[in-house]
Amino acid sequence: MKIAIVCYPTFGGSGVVATELGIALAKLNHDVHFITYKQPVRLNLLNPNIHFHEVNVPTYPLFHYQPYELALSSKLVDTIKKFEIDVLHVHYAIPHAYAGYMAKKMLKEEGIHIPMVTTLHGTDITLVGNHPFYKPAVTFSINNSDIVTSVSESLKEDTLRLFDIKKDIEVVPNFIDVSQRKTSFTDCQRELMATPEERIVTHISNLRAVKRISDVIDIFYNIQKEMPAKLLMVGEGPEREPAEQKCKELGIEEKVIFFGNSNEIDKILCFSDLFLLPSERESFGLAALEAMVNKVPVISSNTGGIPEVNKQGVSGYLSDIGDVKEMSENAIKILEDDLRLENFKAKAYKEAERFDVNQIVPKYIALYEGALAIS
Repeated sequence: MKIAIVCYPTFGGSGVVATELGIALAKLNHDVHFITYKQPVRLNLLNPNIHFHEVNVPTYPLFHYQPYELALSSKLVDTIKKFEIDVLHVHYAIPHAYAGYMAKKMLKEEGIHIPMVTTLHGTDITLVGNHPFYKPAVTFSINNSDIVTSVSESLKEDTLRLFDIKKDIEVVPNFIDVSQRKTSFTDCQRELMATPEERIVTHISNLRAVKRISDVIDIFYNIQKEMPAKLLMVGEGPEREPAEQKCKELGIEEKVIFFGNSNEIDKILCFSDLFLLPSERESFGLAALEAMVNKVPVISSNTGGIPEVNKQGVSGYLSDIGDVKEMSENAIKILEDDLRLENFKAKAYKEAERFDVNQIVPKYIALYEGALAIS
């Protein structure tokens, strides 16, 4: 098949999943065309089955905000016609499904039918999409998609609760390529980050308020009181500066390393002992899955789709949002005993195998084939 994928090209979970999906499809000899405003951060163009088409948005003084949706829909029409695309797969309801629908209508005028699969990832539904200003457009875009998927049961339930949806929603969870996470302990140079007796605790996110970064710092503060430890903070966002200030106030700034955005996530997780994800909201919890596949147990909140990934007492522990005390106690319980830690690491990896790319990508292919059959 010839498949066009529209996504955000940034470090966020939806863009990562869309990129990994395209790479996996290309390995199966499908022809994959990424259409977005810059090359996705995890995309390697050395595969002959992968193509990238940049969406250029001309600047006109007339517009206070440049019309990306218009530029995207026009680029979709041109690409679909030029490369005879079979299926359009858009990640995120807005603006991608909306632009995809407009492209479908323009192509229909020329006698071309292109089925559109829309994957819902989270904030497009629970945060941005539920805003009264966008809600009608999001509802329309979902209902006019040929196939709709969500990355978790929790997100599906949220979508049906918040919007008047007439379409069936198929749950296809996020995934990870287990075969690519084979870094051995000796490869990752743990000594660069900590001494042998120190435990390494990690958090990776876009450092927004919804990630409850202050809770991350508080949990680590409690951990380091009980044992030697370092905290690795990976990502950029508005909560970074307040977090750095809080570390100074608590007197732990020397024990916390802020990396910013990184393309070496697997290397960082390779030498991590525990992952913290106390988020207020997570549609799936891809960061937790990436930790688990690197044999890192997870301390998390029990919100959204996280319980579908992190299993209580198996790959880690879940607590109510904001329960820093219980999260700290569970973290210390895992970290204080070498044998218990190794047991949790092994079970975290085992749970991650449920989401291997080879288990999930065939579900998308079946949906593509179903969409083509309907058309």
